[in-house]
Amino acid sequence: MFQMLIEYLRERRVLILGFGREGRSTYNIIRRNLPDKKIGIADMRQIELDDPNVTFHCGENYLDAIEEYETVIKTPGISFRDVAVSSNIEVTCQTDLFLRFSKGVCIGVTGTKGKTTTSTLIYEMIKQAGKSVCLIGNMGVPVLDSLESGSTLAAVIEMSSHQLEYTTASPHVAVMTNIYPEHLDHYNGFGGYVSAKLNIIRHQVGCDYFICNAWQNFDEYYNFSKTETSVIKVCENGGKGDEEIVAAAAENERLKGIHNKQNVLFAAAAARCIGIKDEDIIEAVRNFKGIENRMEPIGEYHGIKFYNDSIATIPHAVECAVEALEDVDTLIFGGMDRGIDYSGFEKYLEKCKVRNLIGMPDTGFDICNRLIEKGCKKNIVLAETMAEAVDAAFRLTEKGKSCIMSPAASSYNVYKDFEDKGNHYKMVVRSYES
Repeated sequence: MFQMLIEYLRERRVLILGFGREGRSTYNIIRRNLPDKKIGIADMRQIELDDPNVTFHCGENYLDAIEEYETVIKTPGISFRDVAVSSNIEVTCQTDLFLRFSKGVCIGVTGTKGKTTTSTLIYEMIKQAGKSVCLIGNMGVPVLDSLESGSTLAAVIEMSSHQLEYTTASPHVAVMTNIYPEHLDHYNGFGGYVSAKLNIIRHQVGCDYFICNAWQNFDEYYNFSKTETSVIKVCENGGKGDEEIVAAAAENERLKGIHNKQNVLFAAAAARCIGIKDEDIIEAVRNFKGIENRMEPIGEYHGIKFYNDSIATIPHAVECAVEALEDVDTLIFGGMDRGIDYSGFEKYLEKCKVRNLIGMPDTGFDICNRLIEKGCKKNIVLAETMAEAVDAAFRLTEKGKSCIMSPAASSYNVYKDFEDKGNHYKMVVRSYES
């Protein structure tokens, strides 16, 4: 298993492309097992690393180094949208290498939203059954670290479109939660994004499973008639035999909303595929503690309930959160513009019960200004900073009701990532505690 991967890399000219968390993990694995191997590392930034067996390619033209190597282990976030790569160069990533060389059961979860919740639920269900399992992937745990540490019965892997883009193997159980326009700045249109996601199923075989939304159609992007994979379509209300699972989800405050109920049903379907019993599935759902930055309750301050939903980077996710909480009086939203069409979201904001709309740069300003031009009668505030947004929320939100920060956009225009934005929001809200 792991040694097969090391032997595969031993004789190849390897370039680590991108030296963030995953790139460093790849470097450390190679060095622990092939201490004298000559490799390349390429990154836009300068790299401080004392290793005579590394050739560094840094600066604006770092992508030019690709043509000098046989195998490029790419950091998922680097876009090849405008890069032509020779067909004789293997472009891979940690997720691809894990799927190719791991011999355990792999359960992969992708989708625009719901990946982390669904992955974590599957992990908890398997763990509840007393089985050995690891939870790795897009939530921040490099997958090859797990492969090196030893085998488990199952690996639950959260897979982003970037991680799937260059995979040449698929998990035994593949879950597609949903697909909405996202990361359009990385791909050549929505079709390229969907195509990357569908790599989760392209290399499956007859004994594998594909679990997907019953109400989303992927036929224009993938010919399902050519696959022998068992396709399991999950309805938002479940099917026969799901009643107790749905009831357990309804009782858990951290699983509010139709979208979370469906996440539970995706997870249950995946767990059943590897033989987990319903009693363990139900117990795991009852005990689920929720995940940070996902409709996360911060607390009640001055009679107002505050929620952090910084992971909601598309309009649909915001709408799901507002509908799930039911009593949202104030919505704080806005972030980096990535070319998403907000016309439908603007109509939703006009019609929904939320009274106070607080927009932040950049998309929040654009949306709010368009609503003002249309004569929207709601309280609309443009807030330059998080402090201004939270201050407005305290002034405007009716006591006994909720305020949620749910951006409908990415956070990179101001923050490092959605977690950074969520943490800042929580800090500012909690500063009103006294």
